[in-house]
Amino acid sequence: MEPSTQRFAMAQAEIMPADLADAEAILALQRLAYQSEARLYDDWGIPPLTQTLEDLRAEFPTHLVLKAMSGAALVGSVRAGLDSELCRIGRLMVHPGHQRQGLGSALMRAVEASFPAARRFQLFTGHKSAGNLRLYQRLGYLPVRSETVSSALTLIFLERNA
Repeated sequence: MEPSTQRFAMAQAEIMPADLADAEAILALQRLAYQSEARLYDDWGIPPLTQTLEDLRAEFPTHLVLKAMSGAALVGSVRAGLDSELCRIGRLMVHPGHQRQGLGSALMRAVEASFPAARRFQLFTGHKSAGNLRLYQRLGYLPVRSETVSSALTLIFLERNA
């Protein structure tokens, strides 16, 4: 089943599907938004900061990419893809000037609503990312496993049933 293309509006932003023309702006936002994670882990080589525009564009045919717009400004984005009945969510990002205003939660609700065939939703974040972990747990996601990437990073995988 195709992901929904419905629009979600909230006080400060409208959430809608992105297209290839948005890729450059999404990548710029990604590089800005993930600097806090790089500082937290003291690792400026994390994939969100090293992803190329070509790599991002290659995700569009296989992933739904949502964008949050406040007027003409891109203020958030998230990606997801369906693997059988499992929706894998990734690269949730909110512009630093728009964080802690409910936009991350709104993007999560929008991406989940876009995959009505999903039975489960899965995502991951780093073990030191306390704010991310709180957000995901507040949205009903529970830790299901962890994966040690290095001595400085353990990924925590969280899931929620549809």
